[in-house]
Amino acid sequence: MEPRIGVYVCHCGSNIAGTVECAEVSKYAQSLPGVKVARDYKFMCSDPGQEMIKKDIREMGLNRVVVASCSPTMHEPTFRRACQDAGLNPYFFEMANIREHCSWVTEDHKDATEKAKALVSAAAYRVYYHQPLEKREVEINPNTLIVGGGIAGIQAALKIADSGHKVFLVEREPSIGGHMAQLDKTFPTLDCSACILTPKMTLVGSHPNITLLTYSEVEQVGGYVGNFHVKVRKKARYIDWNKCTGCGRCTEICPTKVPNLFEEKLGERRAVYKHFAQAVPNRVVIDAETCRHIQGLKQGKDLCRLCQKGIEKKGIVGCETGAIDFNQKDEIVELEVGAIIVATGFNLFDASRIYQYGYGRYDNVLTSLEFERMINSAGPTGGHVKLKNGNEPEAIALIHCVGSRDEKYHAYCSRVCCMYSMKFAHLLKEHTHAAVYEFYIDIRSFGKGYEEFYNRMLNEGTVFIRGKPAEITDVAEKPEEKGKLVVQFEDTLAGKQRRIPVDMVILGCGLEPQVDTNDVGRMFNISRSADGFFLEKHPKLDPVATMTDGIFIAGCCQSPKDIPDTVAQASAAAAEALSLIDRGKVEVEAATAVIDAKLCSGCRLCESVCPYTAITFDTAKKVCQVNAALCKGCGACVGGCTADAISLNHYTNEQILAQMEGALA
Repeated sequence: MEPRIGVYVCHCGSNIAGTVECAEVSKYAQSLPGVKVARDYKFMCSDPGQEMIKKDIREMGLNRVVVASCSPTMHEPTFRRACQDAGLNPYFFEMANIREHCSWVTEDHKDATEKAKALVSAAAYRVYYHQPLEKREVEINPNTLIVGGGIAGIQAALKIADSGHKVFLVEREPSIGGHMAQLDKTFPTLDCSACILTPKMTLVGSHPNITLLTYSEVEQVGGYVGNFHVKVRKKARYIDWNKCTGCGRCTEICPTKVPNLFEEKLGERRAVYKHFAQAVPNRVVIDAETCRHIQGLKQGKDLCRLCQKGIEKKGIVGCETGAIDFNQKDEIVELEVGAIIVATGFNLFDASRIYQYGYGRYDNVLTSLEFERMINSAGPTGGHVKLKNGNEPEAIALIHCVGSRDEKYHAYCSRVCCMYSMKFAHLLKEHTHAAVYEFYIDIRSFGKGYEEFYNRMLNEGTVFIRGKPAEITDVAEKPEEKGKLVVQFEDTLAGKQRRIPVDMVILGCGLEPQVDTNDVGRMFNISRSADGFFLEKHPKLDPVATMTDGIFIAGCCQSPKDIPDTVAQASAAAAEALSLIDRGKVEVEAATAVIDAKLCSGCRLCESVCPYTAITFDTAKKVCQVNAALCKGCGACVGGCTADAISLNHYTNEQILAQMEGALA
């Protein structure tokens, strides 16, 4: 069939036309082989621009289309759809990116125009060899997996479950709730965190459409959009949760005490414990690492078991329901789901990395989460703010941006530190008579009601000092500093070096990715941004989707954010998952790899290089085969095949070589 190519050059307002001479590029395109029409227009992606393409296809019999505009990631689907609406196979379309590759990378008009011509020429030569391809549809499993039981996972689970669809919620801790369960109050309204979170936790625990898998971790993910196969390891609890009533008798008898991680090690728990008072599920687990009996079994000894049998001499009865089972083993649960939402949350910056602030060296230097547990009425001190010696502090320093906005650690702003530090100032005014000093770089009170909260703190008498402390020391230079912690800093507003003695320092630690984010990203095929958080498909237009179809992200695993933004993003991820599920079927990209079984040597090199596990080995035929639903058309297998048995639809050798020839013509 004789190629009849239409070339359309977009001005993109002034984004392209400000640097590239679009009319000149259009005139040049008219001279290329096979080109029947070439036009330039201000906005090709607009309705009039698309109608121009459709009209030319119908009236001029065009059978190939090239659009030179912005990134294909943005508008390739738009123009493919326009071609399809006009009766042309969408794979007879090719796009040249002359915005990101030309106008946005140089201010030289001549060079930009010449490069635009080369890219248009490459696209026109390439489209000559395009073949008609057809997308296929696959059925979608209506179930959803949510990884992470913090407020993001809880919100997403409830939204999907309330729509009548099945949800599997996996959480590595014995209870859902995440970091929000550790908080005392929430800014700027000062709602009790537990009061607004616990009802949602209870709903999740009792919802008929939610299967809760706590104390569990995802081990393996396979499959493709609409049909994911997931293996989850349910860790041995050594407690039969069907028999356990959560009475807590076993926790009272257990003689082993260890630091309580939920209380940020400010308190202790037993080897058999409930995660926290309002835990959902309201059950106990036995920590195998600290349980005397389980550790004794490894040495062939029968130790302790007081939780099970009680203390006969004192008349103390053990577990009356017989829920304790020391023979319990880890269990692998296999799930079939159509969509996955990853909401694995954040990790608090390790303040000991900033040696000069004294965390871990001085008793009364606390992190923000430690202070949250101290000020909490359900915490280890019953809500009393006390120094290590039991006294009430007379002066307290709150330091912002610990680990954030610092090129040595994290250059980004963690967004919540300013607000929660100001919340601490308010709570300290409520609970103590101490003077409160806030050390800040800039106050970033960006949300609804946040600036008003800042003004309220000013009126309550909090002293705001613009300057980042250089050091926290216990070395006294003046009599009034003896026995105190001294904050050394530069007051940037006054332009002076100053020292302020305080009794307690609270570090406003930033948020950072979970320590296992890299492993989780590999498991779910999610990329990470330079700061380590999971990378969204598009920062503005697709902030919850990922480059792996059917897998979405929500909450602080994507970037630092406060509770309202986390809840909003979780709802958005739930909406995306429901949109996918309710379609019933999903189209699979046709630009996939194809293996010629006659040429395949069965070396399986392609299988090892495929990042999407789309290639499997047929043991009967001794050849590899491609699962087209999993294949993303990345081409890694094509380059790795030593027998040249693999070709890539829409990226054939003929097409690529023609594109190179066109660029150099």
